[in-house]
Amino acid sequence: MSRFFREDAPQAAQNQADDDRLFVRAADRAMQVLGAFHHATGPMTLSDIAKTAGIDRSAAQRLVHTLTKSGYIRRSGDDRGYLPGIRLLDHTLDLLRLDPVVQKATPVLLELRKSLRERVDLSLYDETRLIYALRMQSKRETFFATLVGHSVPTFCTAGGRAALSQLPEDEAREILTRAPLHPFTSSTKTDPEAIVAELSLARENRFAVVCDEYALGEVAVGVAITDRNGAPLSAIHLAGSLSEYTPEEFVAKAAPLAIEAANAIMAG
Repeated sequence: MSRFFREDAPQAAQNQADDDRLFVRAADRAMQVLGAFHHATGPMTLSDIAKTAGIDRSAAQRLVHTLTKSGYIRRSGDDRGYLPGIRLLDHTLDLLRLDPVVQKATPVLLELRKSLRERVDLSLYDETRLIYALRMQSKRETFFATLVGHSVPTFCTAGGRAALSQLPEDEAREILTRAPLHPFTSSTKTDPEAIVAELSLARENRFAVVCDEYALGEVAVGVAITDRNGAPLSAIHLAGSLSEYTPEEFVAKAAPLAIEAANAIMAG
């Protein structure tokens, strides 16, 4: 089970509850209520929260009331619904300051950003997606895209493919069956066989390259950071503009730096 909220979490939680006598349903439902905000674009009503969390409205009302009292949910300023509460940021900070990969990566990526002078990111692996933990933005990025906690799919991003390439092929294929393989640009590869071929290439090269597939006008290099058993934990992304580099130029500049940084983090 992933350590982050998953879109298939209600069903996954039900499966766990059926097999695990220590599983606390009330705690899980509270997490589903908080997870309901993941794709929200504004305040959510009780009905919205209940539907997204997969629980009935009366249960949602009790949980939202409790979480509001605890500071994890708040009423919106216009009183039209609910928003995440400020206390959630305490837990974000706890994750970032205690996660050993983030601790080791922070000084390494700061030096990498100085060397490359382009966007440098560290994201945490969560099967069908990556979640940004460190973002050192370039002048080309929007504010929203630079937020820590922003997630991107693994199937069409350089860091995502680098992470998936560290898995056995059958496991990577299974993850692709659960991923929404919809295009972000006209160049996005959505055919599973084409993606698996890219994973094979990334496994061979030790890095993945994505050009125009997730963001138009961008070339990105990704390198996985793995645990002692070779399982992916996170990924480094380096990104440049196609108006300033050819893909070959950027790869030649960025890939050796990314591999060196990943090696330093894993050796730390």
